[in-house]
Amino acid sequence: MKLSIASLSDKSGWARADVRVPTFDVSATIERTKAAPIWIHFGAGNIFRGMVAVYMQRLLESGLTDRGIVAVVRDPDTIREIFSPYDNLTLNVLLGGDGSLDAEIIASVAEAFALDAADDAAWGRAEEIFQNPSLQMASFTITEKGYSLRGAHGNLLSVVEADIKNGPGKTGHTMSTVAGLLYRRYLAGSDPLAVVSMDNCANNGARLAASIREVAEGWEKAGFVDAGFLSYLSDGSKVSYPWTMIDRITPRPAEDVAKILAQRGIEDMNPIVTKSNTFIAPFVNAERAEYLIIEDDFPAGRPPLERAGVYLTDRETVNKVEKMKVSTCLNPLHTAMSVYGCLLGYTRISEEMKDPDIVALIRRLGYTEGLPAVVNPGIISPRAFLDEVVNERLPNPFMPDAPQRIATDTSQKVGPRFGETIKSYGAQGLDAESLIAIPLSIAGWLRYLLAADDLGQDMAVSADPLREELQAKLDGVVWNDPSSYTGQIRDILRNEMIFGSDLTQTPLADKIEEMFVKLLAGPGAVRHTLQKYLS
Repeated sequence: MKLSIASLSDKSGWARADVRVPTFDVSATIERTKAAPIWIHFGAGNIFRGMVAVYMQRLLESGLTDRGIVAVVRDPDTIREIFSPYDNLTLNVLLGGDGSLDAEIIASVAEAFALDAADDAAWGRAEEIFQNPSLQMASFTITEKGYSLRGAHGNLLSVVEADIKNGPGKTGHTMSTVAGLLYRRYLAGSDPLAVVSMDNCANNGARLAASIREVAEGWEKAGFVDAGFLSYLSDGSKVSYPWTMIDRITPRPAEDVAKILAQRGIEDMNPIVTKSNTFIAPFVNAERAEYLIIEDDFPAGRPPLERAGVYLTDRETVNKVEKMKVSTCLNPLHTAMSVYGCLLGYTRISEEMKDPDIVALIRRLGYTEGLPAVVNPGIISPRAFLDEVVNERLPNPFMPDAPQRIATDTSQKVGPRFGETIKSYGAQGLDAESLIAIPLSIAGWLRYLLAADDLGQDMAVSADPLREELQAKLDGVVWNDPSSYTGQIRDILRNEMIFGSDLTQTPLADKIEEMFVKLLAGPGAVRHTLQKYLS
């Protein structure tokens, strides 16, 4: 069996492979979507293909919508390797903790293209979609760093400077691109639109809005756009920026899953790595748990997502759920165990969950230090959510997730994942000096940046936009020489762009320094430090 629209008619063949196929008319859906698109999505990676697109598939299967999603990426290799050859279909594979594997062909992506600087047709198509009054939503899964216009010291990124200087058009940064496409919509009649971040970052809707408006303000000052465009972007009845919380672990496609699919008779499922170091495959492997909570603010209307399993609610509730997950009950645990997992030589999250020291770290991080700062959102129980994470999701031995993947872009994550809880302790009058797991996690990340594991062996540090800059600040620090530390991390700890506040103005800075120095005590120091503070 090969994944293609033509093969969908072979229902018995796919049934023998134990794969569910779409029951709606895929070709008709594609034609209707191209003529009158309602949803365009930027950053069509694993979380989109294995979750967001699945919600739209459920609506199509139920007859609750008749159109799909337009997917946009930056990397042309993604289109060439996993979209075009498979007619934009994805094989979604859910991995149960009991070893079960549930496979379904997702056909809700009706169109996909890359916004490559050399591709005039793709840019023209994007502008055409944004000018169409039928469009209701533009959404994003581009990771935390995709919204950042500035570097660690607050200076505009060079790509953003160039975009502002050159004006709307073929822009290099995603926020500039969306601002330019919104400008086309404004000129075409100022039709309303919801612009929706679905990424794991605090107050993601506000962050998205601020970045788009900053680019637009730069263009207005340079004379590229008029003041009416800025008013359009700030008028909630025209352009809204709903806040969201998304949660489903979708790790890199695993060779083990590809082999199982091949054994079922499904061809060409091998994962690949693109030139930009993106890990992709025609399939997505994911856990069964899923949560998507969205502020119900769609000035142009929306598909009935609540009928597909999405929570539609108010901003306050979304904010509470987002803080619960991103700052307390999942993401901080992931980041802490990723850096320590790398230092201790692990390559699977599930294997880390057999390590009593790492389990002690994340249990203290979640239950002891996190839950006291959480405001119950009402629609989801924080303790029940945390119980599911610690007892079911992270230990799932069939989830091929790696700490090396999760450690990617940690400089963009420590603020929302640790900084927000630190601020909550201050705001709620909680005792910040009692914190152990949070400063231990931050100290572990800084030790991780030295690129040597707990035995002193060379260790790859995952991609991060600030990696070289942060490693330069640690110059002179030696992984097995505590005396080599002469205050190098203080400049990092005071960086509000990273942590959301100046940690040197809190009791935690001294504690982080103390822990960091202990982590430099040579072979076994990482293990010994965990045990010392968590015993």
